[in-house]
Amino acid sequence: MVFLRLWNRNTSPPNGESCLGLSPQCSRHSNVEQVSDQKTDTQNAWLSPEDIAQVRNQVPIIYVDAVPVRVNPDGEVTHIGMLLRQAPDGSISRTVVSGRVLLGERIREALLRHLEKDLGPLALPQIPPEPAPFTVVEYFPDPTISGFHDPRHHAVSLAFVVPVSGDCQPSQQALDLGWFSPEQAVSEQMRKEMTSGHDRLIRLALASVGQLP
Repeated sequence: MVFLRLWNRNTSPPNGESCLGLSPQCSRHSNVEQVSDQKTDTQNAWLSPEDIAQVRNQVPIIYVDAVPVRVNPDGEVTHIGMLLRQAPDGSISRTVVSGRVLLGERIREALLRHLEKDLGPLALPQIPPEPAPFTVVEYFPDPTISGFHDPRHHAVSLAFVVPVSGDCQPSQQALDLGWFSPEQAVSEQMRKEMTSGHDRLIRLALASVGQLP
């Protein structure tokens, strides 16, 4: 039987743990921690690749999808931001900001974390205290089930349109960040550059704000 340990995102990484000079009674605790430490990885929400793969095979994963937009003074969407990076299927595609929700993390916090990771710390996303998704996306390894595809797992994602007013720069794994008008974002050429059903997600996002061409 394998026991998976999920670390709260606000705790110190497992590699930094110690008994801090406590009595020898903590040795039993240390032995358990040592086994856990060997299987954790901060790049995978403090789960090893093997453990996260096991979780993905047993339960759906909770995600957030964020569609960054620029708006005019009247609040109308003028441009949609799309990243160029490697998609879950291995292709280089145009995608939205997306990522897992961590244990103990609120949805708003997850959105802010992923937006900063992909757009940089100066993006200035405008997210209300209690954000409401414009749709719920269900990703499956089988693309015929919902039209949204992720070969790694079954994922349930809350999708949001997020206005950003600051300086956005692609960071970490993103190769590029492009801004496209609503007409460009739903063009046939752009659809060819998107995978995983994100072309449909862009259309749903624009429809939710009354800007679908």
